[in-house]
Amino acid sequence: MTMSLLHHHPFSAASRFVRLVLAEYDETVEFVEEKPWVRNPALLVMNPAGTLPIFVDDNDTVVSGGSVIAEYLVETKGARMGEMRLMPEHAADRAEVRRLVDWFSHKLHGEVTNYLVTEKVYKRRMTTAEGNNSPDAAAIRAARANIRYHIQYIGYLASRRNWLAGRELSLADFAAAAEISCVDYLGEVPWDADEAAKAWYARVKSRPSFRPLLNDALRGVPAATHYADLDF
Repeated sequence: MTMSLLHHHPFSAASRFVRLVLAEYDETVEFVEEKPWVRNPALLVMNPAGTLPIFVDDNDTVVSGGSVIAEYLVETKGARMGEMRLMPEHAADRAEVRRLVDWFSHKLHGEVTNYLVTEKVYKRRMTTAEGNNSPDAAAIRAARANIRYHIQYIGYLASRRNWLAGRELSLADFAAAAEISCVDYLGEVPWDADEAAKAWYARVKSRPSFRPLLNDALRGVPAATHYADLDF
């Protein structure tokens, strides 16, 4: 049997989301780093949208998209562990997890993470033909304005629940943490905006499954000094 593969980029938040779930389930996979800004014909065969991540299971099942892969892992790898950990038992509770996963993976990503990662990470790796140019200052300003609202929303949830979606740790926490971790690496999270959000992130960041993300390093773009500090 072949090893499972994850086509990813270290600063693709959706890829980080899947990496966290894989680590939480103690799954060993082979990581294949891709360039999200390049339309790779081989990847288009697996995922016509041309987006990351793409997961190829050890049975050759191909699954695309962070939230889709995450639920696939819950149903397959979680089931192997004898439980459906990371998704609640009741339908209404699962709906809330999915609502928040969608919120973080689309709204937070679209209003904050995508701007900052594109301008501060991807553009530094692009060739001129691929669109390399100066960072868009307006996009960075928009992300910096938007993130305060999102941090406060995370704090609102964290102050009223044990975890973001309810009583138990769920996919919602990892979807949010994946986005925040990219922004935090760049030193762009205003942790003074909400203490409850900071305390929640410290709990997630302290999990063993988070350690590989804290070891990520990008040549030419050093991590914020507090990035890997569990007591930040």
